Amino acid sequence: MADAGMLKLTPGESVTYEGEEYFIKQVADLTHIVLIHPTTKKLKEVAISDLGIVNSGDAKKTPDLALIADAKWDEAIKRFNIIKPLLVNGRTRAMVTARANEYGFSTNSLYGWIRKYEATGKVTDLLTDQRADKGESKLTQELQDLINDVIKTEYKTKQKKSLTKVHRELRIRCKDLGLKAPHYNTLRAWIKKEHPKDIERLREGNKKAAEKYSPIRGAFPGADWPFSYVQVDHTRMDIQLCDDYWRKPVGRPWITVVFDVFSRMVLGFRVGFDDPSGLVTGLAITHAALPKEDWLAKYNVNGEWPCWGISWGAVHMDNAREFRGKLIQRACDQYGINVEWRPVARPQYGAHIERYLGTLAEELKGVSGATFSNIQEKGTYDSEGNAVFTLSDLEEWLTVQIVGMYHNSIHSALGMSPLDRFRQGILGDDQQPGIGLPARIHDVRRFRLDFLPFMERTVQRVGVSIDEIVYFADVLRRWVNAPDPESPKHKRKFIFRRDPRDISTIWFFDPEDNEYYPIPYRNTSHPAVSIWEWKAAQSRLKEEREGRQNEDEIFATVKRMREIEERAARDTKKARRTFERKKVVSMPPVKSKEKKVEQVDVQKERLDSEPKKVIKPFDDLDEML
Repeated sequence: MADAGMLKLTPGESVTYEGEEYFIKQVADLTHIVLIHPTTKKLKEVAISDLGIVNSGDAKKTPDLALIADAKWDEAIKRFNIIKPLLVNGRTRAMVTARANEYGFSTNSLYGWIRKYEATGKVTDLLTDQRADKGESKLTQELQDLINDVIKTEYKTKQKKSLTKVHRELRIRCKDLGLKAPHYNTLRAWIKKEHPKDIERLREGNKKAAEKYSPIRGAFPGADWPFSYVQVDHTRMDIQLCDDYWRKPVGRPWITVVFDVFSRMVLGFRVGFDDPSGLVTGLAITHAALPKEDWLAKYNVNGEWPCWGISWGAVHMDNAREFRGKLIQRACDQYGINVEWRPVARPQYGAHIERYLGTLAEELKGVSGATFSNIQEKGTYDSEGNAVFTLSDLEEWLTVQIVGMYHNSIHSALGMSPLDRFRQGILGDDQQPGIGLPARIHDVRRFRLDFLPFMERTVQRVGVSIDEIVYFADVLRRWVNAPDPESPKHKRKFIFRRDPRDISTIWFFDPEDNEYYPIPYRNTSHPAVSIWEWKAAQSRLKEEREGRQNEDEIFATVKRMREIEERAARDTKKARRTFERKKVVSMPPVKSKEKKVEQVDVQKERLDSEPKKVIKPFDDLDEML
């Protein structure tokens, strides 16, 4: 399947509805669109969730992000940064020409890049072609690499060398390599292709670069419309959870929230027991960027959560190591998500989302199993003993709280609810126009996969082995023992991605058709497990077998570990029941009718305090790909 572009929701755009092509006439509200049929001219109001994208037929398939060479990716990012200010309504040819002259390109080149990018909203469509197009540099790849290296080591430094000195160094290196040195003007044009803010930052420092190139902003930097400034942050939640099956306390979860500063809307979240990381942040971003209709239906929540798309001005993340990484940075770059790191010692940049997390912590204090933020607040409350929520239950509770309560409550700083503020910014009012509905991501599966971790493996006759599990599907047959095209003596390695929460299926990227295919266990009788459960079983078996193990033994160990947990849970429940019966029997005899009534009331109060609600388990936060 060819890569699909973004589903644009602006008047005049072509969309499909029930298999027919329509044009968008107008936006009715946050969840509905008025369509006009191109032939009959009849109008029809429909739910946005029922719309589809018109296939272009010749859509270009996207290569896997991990397979793109750094030099080509950097060039695509340069092109995107050049056209980014032009990706607005009201763009004029004069604006494009001025930008083209500033960076040493033709106006037509910039229009070509704009056309490619607006078709799909992906940076990969700005990658250079395999052949050199007309108007592109005629320099050899060796000389281009040399120029880039000289600019990096001689020009982009705090020494602030003049262009004349840098060109002199380039000539010396060319002479040593027997190459013809490029003209002075060629080097100058090459430097002009660099983003000026990056040059200023490397030669003058971050502070001067920010002063010179950062826009002048108001109370909060740039939060003037919905999605203009998005914050991502995480915290450990003050609640003790149980496992889904036996309701045994398992610990406190983390929550990662994606937050719109303009409206104070929660765009998305992710909860789990794993520590914050690039993977966790990516899962929160995907939840924020994708439509929520299926999510609300899964939890039977009747309400609006009209947040989707990636038309974000900037994503503000904590300047911490767990957020940084090539995986999430390249995935964000691919979809034009501008990541900015929170400045050190500038707490006001994260105040809005932290205030929301504080509000959420207050709401949790009334929930069974709450741990409270400090020992004084907790007092004698038994968090583990009163824990009734599973991770799935918490997801449902958060969804209801966000959609039903938080989004509809008056926010003191806004003077209105977050949902009303969001609606005002999107649809406009009597005072000012709105920015319109953002485009919706059409290829949901590919979007999710781009944020998942990957690994490289060869394809053997038995299939693909990852963490001592063998996977196989027919799509792998033609790649068995395939030689590396650049080094025929070695076997070719392929890209595989997987969700660590369920490793029963991996995703194989076919390099010929640029498409992902699901690859299940070779032995399909094995149960679905998480990578953490799998590695725990591996460790236990290594201890028992002195390192000797195989796939069947490990899965048998997983099964045995689950049986041990089941037996322990049964024994614990039995022990608790016996203990409760002994407490009742050992109570002192009553001496009067009043005392007897009081004793019965005490027992009734204790029994009533025990949770009786039967809560059914739900799926994990992110649905199966």
